[in-house]
Amino acid sequence: MRRTIGIMLAAGALCLAAGAGAERVQSVFDGGDPFVLVDGDTVWIYPTGGKGLEGWSSTDLVHWRNHGPLLRKSDITWIDDDGAPSHGLWAPDMLAANGRYYFYYSVGPQHPTPSRLGVATCEGPAGPCTDSGRPLLTGGDGFEAIDPMVFADARSGKTYLYAGGSAGSTLRVFVLTPDLMRIDHEVTVAQPPHFTEGAFMHERDGIYYLSYSHGRWNDATYSVHYATAPSPTGPWTYRGVILKTDAAYKGPGHHSFFRDPRDGGWRIAYHRWEGQDGPGPYRGHRRIAIQKISYAADGAIEPISMDD
Repeated sequence: MRRTIGIMLAAGALCLAAGAGAERVQSVFDGGDPFVLVDGDTVWIYPTGGKGLEGWSSTDLVHWRNHGPLLRKSDITWIDDDGAPSHGLWAPDMLAANGRYYFYYSVGPQHPTPSRLGVATCEGPAGPCTDSGRPLLTGGDGFEAIDPMVFADARSGKTYLYAGGSAGSTLRVFVLTPDLMRIDHEVTVAQPPHFTEGAFMHERDGIYYLSYSHGRWNDATYSVHYATAPSPTGPWTYRGVILKTDAAYKGPGHHSFFRDPRDGGWRIAYHRWEGQDGPGPYRGHRRIAIQKISYAADGAIEPISMDD
């Protein structure tokens, strides 16, 4: 049986120290859209939710330390330049490169103005972070600029930005400049089957895996599909569904793959709805889960059976 680690805000969580501003250590926490960074022997999760975009760390995938917000709306000087009445921050991504850390994030909603992506530089995986002072990418013309995923390809030396989804359900791929703060050029890619949002790229044994969410984020249609390719930009070979709603857990999606630094094994972090009935829409809080994955001899990802 595969082991799943559920992560949700819980009463009675352990605290490192009493007093204001103390970091707290918890076995579980709420959130959505988890991005995972492995830094040495520490696993970091950056979810949507909290008071800004927060960082959580663990060395055992059981006890998680909240380091507080790396970035808040008030830290982004351009966030109100479009005149929209309100904005949210979601679906962050952290990349370690060039001796520093780069924090990518979404600004929305899409309406009445286009959504945008931003980027900040950070002194460490827990921040502090300084925003670039300008949008990295702006949506429009049927494209929603959300859900950044940045992948450094060791084979080509290029760093790619994958973005897009929801409104238009369009995936776009860009090559970043060497300073990782601007877009150099766009790469035309085919649209993968059943793509909605939340693209993620990882490479294993020379195979590139593009995985992504399909369906609506707050109902039972939300699921994770994937395709493989000989390069980070395709051509895609659709391989099927690896996470989908079952009797106990609903709407799994928006995920990250990573290797556990303790044993090198591959894991997936994703969010799902728990304690919900019916097809949705669901309300409340999504829970983050981490689960072991395995690959078949031909490189296919084995379907994941969720448990608690």
